[in-house]
Parts: sequence; C-alpha cells; structure tokens
Amino acid sequence: MGVEETMGVTETAPIPKQRGEQLLDHAVRYAEERHWDVFAGTWLEPGDGRELCSCGAADCPAPGAHPAVKDWASHATGSAVQVRRVWGKNPQASILLPTGRSFDALDVPDSAGFLALARLERMQRTLGPVTLTPDHRMLFFVLPGAGVKVADLVRKLGWTPSAIDLTARGEGEYVAAPPTRFGGRGAVQWARRPTPANRWLPDTEELIDALAYACGSEAAAERKRRQG
Repeated sequence: MGVEETMGVTETAPIPKQRGEQLLDHAVRYAEERHWDVFAGTWLEPGDGRELCSCGAADCPAPGAHPAVKDWASHATGSAVQVRRVWGKNPQASILLPTGRSFDALDVPDSAGFLALARLERMQRTLGPVTLTPDHRMLFFVLPGAGVKVADLVRKLGWTPSAIDLTARGEGEYVAAPPTRFGGRGAVQWARRPTPANRWLPDTEELIDALAYACGSEAAAERKRRQG
C-alpha cells in the first residue's frame, strides 16, 4: 500500500483476531519488508472465564504481550526463515520488536499523540510508522538514539522531562507489534501503517517539538482538572 493511512481521533480501525496464521504472516512481513528484528513473546490462554497470560501470573501487567524468556534480546531475528520456524512452533505467540536496533520509539499518551500527529502532518514533517496500544499509548518510530537524547531535547524546548509524559524506548527495550493483543483490552493497531513511503524514519529532533508541546498541553489540562 503506497498511500499513508492515519487513524482519526474518532475513527476505530477493526481489531484483528489473533489467529495463528495471521501472526506468522505479520511477523514475516516485518522481517522481510521492513528488515526489523522480531521475537516471539507470551500469548493468551483461556482460563477462569477469561484470557490469561501464558506466563502464569494472575496479575500480569501486559498479559500476552511481553517476553517469554529473560534473554529475549538474543532470540530476536531478522531472518524470515527463522521467524517461520519460531511461529510454526507457537502460532499464538505475540510479536515483539526490540528497540535500539532498526528504530527507537517515542512513547506518549494517545490523547497527546493524536494532537501531535495532526500537527506534524500539517507541518509536512517526515513521519514513520506509529502504533496505538489498548492501554492508550502511541509510539512514534524514529531512528535509533532517541533514548539517550530525549531528556536534553525536552529541556531545550523549555519543558521539565519529569513533568510531561514523554519517554523513549531504546536499547534493551521492546514494543509490541500489531496485531498482538493485550489481554481482554484489544489489539495493538497501526495509527500510521508501515508503507514504502515511510521506510526512512525521522530523527527524534524532527518530532520532539510537536510531541513535547502536545504532552505539555495535556499535562497542564490535567492539572487544571485536578484543581477544579
């Protein structure tokens, strides 16, 4: 698909069912078409009238969407052959992408993310893929290195990093890729899909002003609501 698709604030994209063959197909495409490393995470299993994480923890914070082993980084691969082998053995495993390799991710609340996305598009800034998670987060894919410079960039823009909800996922971290599901909360979706047009990712500097402004505005609005 060569045309960018952006999910509007009120638009709801269909949530894909987590079928084994679909997960395999998506994981292979991430490796083959985007040259991203991928690795298999936990999955969801029926139990007690609801879906539980395969890790067995009743209070799992990310059921069905976190690494299944401690040394997950060593299992990440960009080989489509290996991806087919892994998901062939466990078709229900979630699809996780390590950050700090092909990309980092700027992580913001979805309310701020939609505002920033609209602003960045009006400004005709270069944009990469953007995910929307069931726990109301948006992740903007950028070139590696964001993790070590976001705090300084935010300060230079006049914001206190700890005062706004903007973080970076870099080396040693990961993100869940569509159509991975988070428990009963729904699936990770693309707010802006990977396409040939956004193969080249932006630098953090190209997005940080709009993201920091949107997060700062959201933080100020939340303070007013609490005071009111």
